[in-house]
Amino acid sequence: MKFAKMHGCGNDYVYVDCTKEPLKNIEKTAVYVSDRHFGIGSDGLILINPSDAADFEMAMYNADGSRGEMCGNGIRCVGKFVYDKGLTDKERITVETLGGIKTLDLSVEDGRVQRALVDMGSPILECEQIPVTADVPVAVNEPITVEGITYRMTCVSMGNPHCVIFMDEDVRDLDLERIGPAFEHHERFPKRVNTEFVNVIDEEHLRMRVWERGSGETLACGTGACATAVAASLNHLAKDVVDVELLGGHLQITYDREKNLVMMEGPAVTVFEGEIALPWEA
Repeated sequence: MKFAKMHGCGNDYVYVDCTKEPLKNIEKTAVYVSDRHFGIGSDGLILINPSDAADFEMAMYNADGSRGEMCGNGIRCVGKFVYDKGLTDKERITVETLGGIKTLDLSVEDGRVQRALVDMGSPILECEQIPVTADVPVAVNEPITVEGITYRMTCVSMGNPHCVIFMDEDVRDLDLERIGPAFEHHERFPKRVNTEFVNVIDEEHLRMRVWERGSGETLACGTGACATAVAASLNHLAKDVVDVELLGGHLQITYDREKNLVMMEGPAVTVFEGEIALPWEA
């Protein structure tokens, strides 16, 4: 299987071109290639498929083989892959995802994509649609008790569910390996949840760590950065244009509250390319 290893702010995936031939045993392949000791090593697997509704389709799988609706860092790398590989010559493309069709504007230098601006669409705030179990229609600064501690959460879907927790404690000192799974599998999230733990540095600067359902802690999460920016705006903690600092780098997020639209800009990097023999096909 030919592949490219790519990352956006350290959020790394294995990318496979399936525009001409579909991949078999997808869930099994996602688990195998994601293993950082016995596989390639990644946060998951992303397939680039043909689409009847957009220029391409992105099919994203977590490291545990589960299907994800959307990946903000991953979709920027999809844009870089299809342009750099000559699958398109357009600098504005559309990509179909389970979280809807997204529009990308590609920043090209010397024939290669360096960055991408993604129209992430409208955040979903209704609890029933995220989904999250709550007694209110929209969960903004809503209490949630996890392992005996009560936190305040703001829930947002960016095509996939997010729970944003603003903290006074420095998130760099947080025992995320312990608390992350407790949020992910909490009974109030029927489809599990991605959880962002956030410090407000100032009204234009947020620091974030993320526990992604199905993958654990990752160095970045594009949809999580978008959800965090929306949550900060809803809680009157930040301006509508913010720099979100992640372990793997920075993303610039704009939330237009009047239009209820989110834009995300950040880098896309190819690490290496190669071929891997899948054991069950040997």
